[in-house]
Amino acid sequence: MRFTGTVKSFVSARVRTVVCNAAVCGVAVAAAVSVSTVATGAADGAPTEPAPGTSGLDPALAVSYTLASNEARAQGVPLWITSGKRSDAQQRQLWRDAIAAYGSPEAARRWVLPAEESPHVRGDAVDVGPREGASWLEAKGNRWGLCRTFMNEWWHFELATTPGTPCPPMWPDAAVRADRLARH
Repeated sequence: MRFTGTVKSFVSARVRTVVCNAAVCGVAVAAAVSVSTVATGAADGAPTEPAPGTSGLDPALAVSYTLASNEARAQGVPLWITSGKRSDAQQRQLWRDAIAAYGSPEAARRWVLPAEESPHVRGDAVDVGPREGASWLEAKGNRWGLCRTFMNEWWHFELATTPGTPCPPMWPDAAVRADRLARH
């Protein structure tokens, strides 16, 4: 699969259209049933390979991260995915390890969610490094809809805004958001 500036992703009963040019990106969501990806129209006409680590991610997240990663590289900023899509088994192991490290499920949930609550298992989140790249992505990522979502995790990013608009306020940690979403 190759990506360029304008991408339309039709994924499981929904369509996310990500339109990007040198200035700004925009996202629209509409209903659809088919599964495919169409990519055309990079600013320089050159196709873009998906960034390493984007396999299994929601297609809109994969494209947005790829475009951001390419821009970071063009600016000489190191940026890579340290963890993206995780299997249920991988997340369950991280959960067990976090309980052992933090001493309780309550403490662990601030840093690692159980598989059934984790955006990584759904392919809806990326962890990035190094810190310099994460700082760059925090400052510039909203251009592609990418936002740091948790105050306590400088490395965790999700599609959380319409590209080109400000990111929403960060949640204190993963547990606070998961608990709030569970109540609604």
